[in-house]
Amino acid sequence: MTQMTSPITLLNRVLLGLCLMLTSLAAAAAPERSPEQVIRYSVDELMGQIEGRRDYYADNMNELKALVDENLDEIADFRYIGASVMGRYFQNATPQQRSRFAQVFRQTLIDTYTKGLVTFDYRELRVLDSQRPPRHEDQASVSMEVVAMDGSVYPVSYTLRLTDGQWKVVNVIVNGINLGLTFRNQFDQAMRDHGRDYDAVITSWSPEIATEELEQGGDA
Repeated sequence: MTQMTSPITLLNRVLLGLCLMLTSLAAAAAPERSPEQVIRYSVDELMGQIEGRRDYYADNMNELKALVDENLDEIADFRYIGASVMGRYFQNATPQQRSRFAQVFRQTLIDTYTKGLVTFDYRELRVLDSQRPPRHEDQASVSMEVVAMDGSVYPVSYTLRLTDGQWKVVNVIVNGINLGLTFRNQFDQAMRDHGRDYDAVITSWSPEIATEELEQGGDA
């Protein structure tokens, strides 16, 4: 009988899967190199830095946050992501509000990924070969499987854009749950709850993905 994975443990696994892939792209991806090649190489490099030091980072979370912050700065297109999450509200937001939301959104990701990094346990990370050519030259999708110690497999799919000669992450799908779409829906609901007060929504922004939702998965 297969042992059930607790929602908390599953969430930690998924979060680290996200963090591994985001930080693994820190090395600039030259256009002539496929995203899959860059990710495979960088995952090995990252695990070499973390392996054997989890206890240290667990006691020095600020150092780990700084590491994650530095890597995210190079590989995530936060301006694009922020605009996507704001959705139809982006048009009427001021430049200051757009910039502030991108920073707040970034910080919430850093805090979340950092917690997952020091608690994740896995058997294998599989970066999969692309089975079909991309629809556009400046967009790519990279798939990964996170294999837990109990053999459970959790798929992670990343959408990347080629921006100024570098591949940058703009969306993530975890176990069929489209995080970009989920966050956009949460932003929309927050705007409704706060009477379209941009500043109030940005100040109180705290995106959530229910552990039960991640465990059950979706069909994105």
